[in-house]
Formats: sequence, structure tokens, C-alpha cells
Amino acid sequence: MIEIFPVETYDVLLLSAGLVILLTAVLPNILEDRVITLPIFYLIISGVLFGLVIDLEIAHLAESPYWPKRITELAVIISLTGVGLKINRPFEKKTWKISSRLLIITMPITILLMALMGWRFLGFLPAAAVLLGAVIAPTDPVLADEVQTTPPLEEDTLSTQVGLTTEAGLNDGLAFPFTNMAIAIAFAGIAPSGWLMDWLVVDLVYKIVVGTVLGILLGWLIAKIVYSLSETNVQRTEISIGIIVLGLTLIPYGTAEILNGYGFIAVFVAACAFRYQEKEHEYLSNLHDLSEQMEQIMVLPVFLLLGLYLTSGFIHDFQWYMVPAALVTIFLIRPLSGLLGLMDISLPWQKKVVISFFGIRGVGSVYYLMYAFYHADFEKAGELMALVTLIIIFSVAIHGLLAKSAMDWIHRVKKADQ
Repeated sequence: MIEIFPVETYDVLLLSAGLVILLTAVLPNILEDRVITLPIFYLIISGVLFGLVIDLEIAHLAESPYWPKRITELAVIISLTGVGLKINRPFEKKTWKISSRLLIITMPITILLMALMGWRFLGFLPAAAVLLGAVIAPTDPVLADEVQTTPPLEEDTLSTQVGLTTEAGLNDGLAFPFTNMAIAIAFAGIAPSGWLMDWLVVDLVYKIVVGTVLGILLGWLIAKIVYSLSETNVQRTEISIGIIVLGLTLIPYGTAEILNGYGFIAVFVAACAFRYQEKEHEYLSNLHDLSEQMEQIMVLPVFLLLGLYLTSGFIHDFQWYMVPAALVTIFLIRPLSGLLGLMDISLPWQKKVVISFFGIRGVGSVYYLMYAFYHADFEKAGELMALVTLIIIFSVAIHGLLAKSAMDWIHRVKKADQ
């Protein structure tokens, strides 16, 4: 039988992306000061779209991770540029007072506790358990807008927001060594003699150093070029500013990846270095605003992918044990790890509670999962994919619904102390 209107998946995805992009332009005004957030709305729309309206069959994300990896990769690096541009004093010690503890103490504890839960209680083999810890450890700079610090040229008002922003900016890159550890274990086994030395020298030291150094140098160089040209009479348009955003994102990332460094770290540090060179230039606000718009666009295909997975592979991968495991992750493991990290720092207890609780999981977790699946085979990959997806959904919903109230609470605490 001849189909009068043959439908191709690619065309449906283009139409879906176009409709949701249009919604992105109008939704922020509609949802302003409302409880529901854009990420929650994207999840609802993508679930309804592919669950009730459009019936598509796609390969399981764990079996075909290449394009999901690339899509989430772009979303993360563009968001890292925006986060780096937000930080008013990126190289001052006090900026990292909170996040340094979250990165050095909270993040490793989170990885350890998640890996132990995956291995001892959820039945994952060591490689998959370590991967679970690695992909859940980074907090998300893409979905954490409500708890991030102020845009450029606006004074930071809350140390809570500065701490969560700087943590989200850097721990996306610092999750890489542990993801690579999981891949190494998948190939060589749990015995450290087969992988530990290479992991320490290459993954933990060399790649971090390369990403950091390149980020500083390239961010400084791009800033010098852009700010020197801006002093001439050359007309600047939104298009040229958008090109600068892409250059500030892609040049450090591509260079670091070519030199086998961590591109995520390079992008974030480059944006910080760019920000540091000029504290008052009007370009900063324009660059930041455009990077946020690009970030919102890049989040869309990620949620379309999750929507497709929720209506297809997730149904077969889901196990009921994942519900309590996801709740334990959000309400116990992250808050406990956060409180341990902030234990010796002088902060009001209310701020410690909020910072410890708001470890939003999202696009970065999907990226690391796709990256690992692309480079190695993991036992129970489908279950791992379903568990991480459920944690993201719970995180987006719970943190998204509570973010505004939590920030209002912190503002009231600050006023009461004045």
C-alpha cells in the first residue's frame, strides 16, 4: 500500500524543535513569577508530544549514543560560557570560598556514596556503579537559573548563589576524571594495577592542567582582541556579538580537546578570564544575554531526546527500585555530602541547607552517560539510563518548584541579620 503522506522521523523532529523554539520565545514572559519553570514545561511538552501525539521508533540512547552525546555536549559548553561571564570576581579567593569545599569535599563524597549505593544496593557491577557516581556528581549550570548569581555588571547579592554558580561552572569538567575511571574499569577490571597510574597522570592531572592553562590564555587573548576592536568605530550588531559568544565557546573547547585536555574546564575558565579583563564593558551584558538565549535553544533538543526516551526505552528499562533510589539521591546523598563539605565554613545554617540541597542534576549528567556509553560497554546500561533519567526528572521538578521559595527565604534571612 502506497503511503500518501510518508512521515520521516527527521522531519517530525524538525517540526517539533521549531514549535518548541517558538514557545521558548514567549514562555519566559508567561511563566514569570509562576511556580512552574521552563525545564518542567519542556519535560511535560516532550512527554505529551511523543507519548500521545507522535509515535516514533528510535534506537535506544544507550545503544546509539553518538548524536545524543554531541547535542548535550553543545548545550553544556554554551551554558558554561554564560556561567563564566556571570562571575564578577572570578579569580578572587572569596569567590571560591563556598564552591571550593563543594568541589574538593562534597563532589568526591557524592561520587563515593552513589557508587556504593549502586554497587551494594542496586546490583550494578563496579564499572557501572562508578559511572553512576560520576554522572550524578556534577550539578547543572543549564537548569539552575533560579539559584545562579546575578548577570554581569550587577552586584552579587547572595553568597549562596555565587557558591552554587561557581560550583556548577567547574564541576562539569571535574566529573570527567571519574567518568574516565569508570570507562577504564569497564575495560581493565576493578584491579587498580591495570589503570590507576595512567588515570592519575593523564586523566586527573594532565587534562585538568591543560584545560585550565588553555582557558586562561585563550580567554585573555580573545578579550584583548574583542575589547581592542570595540574601541574603534566598527559597527557592532547582535550577529557579531553572537559570533563572539561562539568563538569564546568553541575556540577554547576545540583547542583543549585537540590537545587531549578537558574542554569543559577550558570553556569555563576562558569565560572567567574574558570576564576578568574588563569589568564594566557593555559587551559583557550583551554576550551573557546572547549566550543564555543560545543555551535555552540548546536545551530543547536535549529534552526532546529525553521525551523520546521516556515514551520508548524508559518504559522497558524502568524498575520500581529506582524511585526510592532517586529520592535518596536528592534528599539524602547530595544534602549530606553538601553539609559535610560546608561543615567548617562560617555560614548561617539556612544557607548551608539551601546550598547542600540544591544540587540540580540535568544536561551534564546525560552528556557523561552518553560519553561513557560511546566509549565502553556497561552491564545494565538500560537500567543505568533509566535511573539517571528519573533522578533528572525528580531533580528538575523538586528543585524547580522549590528554588524561588528557597531564594526568597535566604533573602529574608539576610535582611533579618542586617
